[in-house]
Amino acid sequence: MSEPSIYDTKIVARAAISIAMTVDRQEERQLKSKLMDEGIKAAAVDFGGDFVTSVGKIIERAVVAAKREGLIDNEYHLEGAVAGAAREALSIISSKAIGFNVGGKIGIARTTGNIAVCMFFGIGVLHLDDIAIGLGHRAI
Repeated sequence: MSEPSIYDTKIVARAAISIAMTVDRQEERQLKSKLMDEGIKAAAVDFGGDFVTSVGKIIERAVVAAKREGLIDNEYHLEGAVAGAAREALSIISSKAIGFNVGGKIGIARTTGNIAVCMFFGIGVLHLDDIAIGLGHRAI
């Protein structure tokens, strides 16, 4: 098996960002089908709540979604790769989100040797939302 290239890393990151930014389930399904034709598996799941108390649940939702959609098997190192990438994505936006409610979508994409997790967040109180994107990657 050949080693993943930087091109593969960019492709899987772009796919995770794209699936996280889909507007509805129909658009998600269409994009997942298109990505599958390109050899990229993808999944998405919604989340929301108080940031600090939701961090564990957000990471868990990413792992469960990756398993449910067949991106990973029930193997410790694959679960760890998704959890690590999700945690990395969260750490990027944590200083902006602490103390606020968050809501949005998690996008996960995988090629043979790469997995990326994108968190597309609305952060705020009431209707005063800010937007942030966090992205994490792991080679597998």
